[in-house]
Amino acid sequence: MKEVTFTVLENAGIAPRTFWMKLSGDTSGIRGSGEFVQIALPGKFLRRPISVHDCDWDTLTLVYKVVGEGTEAMSAMRPGDKLSALTGLGNNFDIDACRSKALLLGGGVGAAPLYLLAKELCAQGKEATVVLGFNTAEEIMLEEDFANLNARVHIATMDGSAGTRGFVTDVLRIKNLSYDYFYACGPRPMLRAVCGAIKGPGELSMEERMGCGAGFCYGCTIQTAGGPARVCADGPVFKKEDLIW
Repeated sequence: MKEVTFTVLENAGIAPRTFWMKLSGDTSGIRGSGEFVQIALPGKFLRRPISVHDCDWDTLTLVYKVVGEGTEAMSAMRPGDKLSALTGLGNNFDIDACRSKALLLGGGVGAAPLYLLAKELCAQGKEATVVLGFNTAEEIMLEEDFANLNARVHIATMDGSAGTRGFVTDVLRIKNLSYDYFYACGPRPMLRAVCGAIKGPGELSMEERMGCGAGFCYGCTIQTAGGPARVCADGPVFKKEDLIW
């Protein structure tokens, strides 16, 4: 864990109540995709956990949704503002588990951490097929970003206003997608449905409310085949076979 003071470079809306924030600062504590940072906000006792969307040697990019006062305050930040974050939190997606063809499934803002994963997979010469699920066409985000990585992108919307009508699992049912390993991030009902629909191996990044973000409070504990596990310290990425629904 490493505490870093970042400077806001950009902070722009990309979908309803969803923002893309680029920060400048020391990213040496971040090892790769799957990790998250804990953001400190003025007047708030608990930090806010946000997944790492993208990262290079001196910039960190976050995609977040405004769901409360803390993220509302983040959305008001402007270039030049300072932001304190704990980095080096959480484990990583196992990119070596995929032999050659990966399937990435994201629901809503759960698409955000899959972008860096897709970059890592493509850098190894592996094929990435991305399925993104949203409620409406208005909420679609990051589609072009994934496409620019040469990933094959499929969209599902609940109201049928874009792509396949329904859930990401409906895309799996309708499309003949080729893959040997899957990665997923999104709301718990979506992840449970994905595990039921896919018989093969994969990993899931769990979204749970966190307190300390470092494993001390046990506030984000879930049940796994190996016993209780803390999403912040033992995850957020878990193997499909380890999860108990």
